[in-house]
Amino acid sequence: MITIHIPTPLRPYCDQQDTVSIESKETVDAVFDSLVTQYSGLKAHLFDNENNLRKFVNVYLNEEDIRYIDGVNSPIKDGDVISIVPSIAGGR
Repeated sequence: MITIHIPTPLRPYCDQQDTVSIESKETVDAVFDSLVTQYSGLKAHLFDNENNLRKFVNVYLNEEDIRYIDGVNSPIKDGDVISIVPSIAGGR
């Protein structure tokens, strides 16, 4: 199983859960495919019209930013943890 940490703003789209478990898959992309199949309301918040991960969505695989591994093609193994972290803008 893969555990996915869901940030507070996205919890209304997955039954208010802070974590979701998905059967083991081969890549982050495959895990996200399963996630948005199970919780279709998440898709518009995670992916753009070309089905690419939105630029303001940061994804960590076992605390490592997937942009520095293989992006959504990063390999997954059973027991891995994915964290979705939306970018926060603001300041002065």
